[in-house]
Amino acid sequence: MWCIIKSITRKEVTGMGTQHEVTRKQPLLNANGRIGEPGWAKQLVWNYNRDCIAAPWYRRKEWDYYLVGDGQTGVAFTLSDLGYAGMASVSFLNYMDWTEHTETIVEPLPRGKYGLGCCSGRGSCGVTHPKIRLSYTAEKNKRRIYCRFPEFLEGKALEADIVLYEPDMDTMCIATPWAEKPTAFYYNQKINCMPACGWVKLGEEKHRFTPDSAMGVLDWGRGVWTYDNTWYWGTGSGWHDGEPFGFNLGYGFSDRSSASENMVFYRNRAHKLDEVTFMIPRNDEGGYAFMEPWYLTSNDGRFVGSFIPGMDRQANINLLAVRSVQHQVFGCFSGKVTLDDGTVLDIRDFLCAVEVIHNMY
Repeated sequence: MWCIIKSITRKEVTGMGTQHEVTRKQPLLNANGRIGEPGWAKQLVWNYNRDCIAAPWYRRKEWDYYLVGDGQTGVAFTLSDLGYAGMASVSFLNYMDWTEHTETIVEPLPRGKYGLGCCSGRGSCGVTHPKIRLSYTAEKNKRRIYCRFPEFLEGKALEADIVLYEPDMDTMCIATPWAEKPTAFYYNQKINCMPACGWVKLGEEKHRFTPDSAMGVLDWGRGVWTYDNTWYWGTGSGWHDGEPFGFNLGYGFSDRSSASENMVFYRNRAHKLDEVTFMIPRNDEGGYAFMEPWYLTSNDGRFVGSFIPGMDRQANINLLAVRSVQHQVFGCFSGKVTLDDGTVLDIRDFLCAVEVIHNMY
C-alpha cells in the first residue's frame, strides 16, 4: 500500500507552481511583522531582525543543524532555541552497518543564551553544559564545528573537530508565511555540498574526513511557527562523475504558494524545481513503513527516482509544551535528475536522508 504525500502550490496559467525568486536585499519583515516579499533566493537576501517579530519571545524558533559525512561515517549536530526550550543534539551515524546513536540535552527557557545569530555567514554560537560542549564558528568561506560529549555511548566520549569550506556557490533560501497566521513565518537557508575536513572520535576510534570524500550541509532556520506542523525534508550532498552534486527537497511547512524549497545543486550552481511528491509505503496498520522503498518525484518531471532506506533515526520527545515525533531515514537515491539546461544526470546509489517530522510546540 502506498501513501502519496504531496505539496500543494498555487497554479499559474502555465500549470506550474508559482516560483517567485527574490533578488533584492531587504528586511525580512515589514512594520506589521509580516514577510515583505515571500519567495525563494540563492543567497540570504532578507535581513532577519528580532525586533520586527510580531510575537512574544517564547514563540521564536531558531536552529542551526549540520550533517557531515562520507560513504562510511556521518555525524550530525543540532543547536536550537525553541522559545520554551533549548536543545543540543549529536548523532553518530555508521553507514557501513546502518546503525546510529543520538544523544540530546534539553534546557528550559534558553532566552537566547546560545548566541544563535541573525545571519548564517558570520559569528559564533554554542552551548556549554555538564553533558556537552558544542560550538559553531562561521567566517568568510569556512565554518568550524567543535563538539565534546564525555558520556555519549556506553561510557565512551564523542569528540569532533570539523571545518566545512564554502566556495563560491548557490544555496537554497526561502521566506514564507502561514496563510492562517500571516505574522508566523519560516525563514530558512540550506547550504549543500560543502567539502569537509577534520575528524570525529568515538572512544578510541577516530574517523577522518577529507575534502575529496566528505561533505556537509547546513540547515539554518529562523521563524515563528503555528503550534502543530509536519514537514517533509530530503537532503543529499556528494559527487556525480567527479562533480559536486546535491539536492534539497522540502514541503508541508508554511504556505508555499509563493515558492517551494526544492532545488538541485550541480557544480555549485542551483537548478530550481517546482513541486515534489514523496510516495511513502504504508504498513498493514496504516502507518508509514519507513524502511520500505520510497519514490520521489517532481511535477515537472525533473526529479524522479527511488529511495532505498538503510536506517531510521527515530526520536519521540515529549516535554509537555514541546513534543516532536521524528523519523529521519538514511539510505540511497537512484533516478534521473534534469538540470535547467536540459542535461539529464543518471544518479545511482546516492547517499542521502529523507525525513518526516511532526512538531507541536
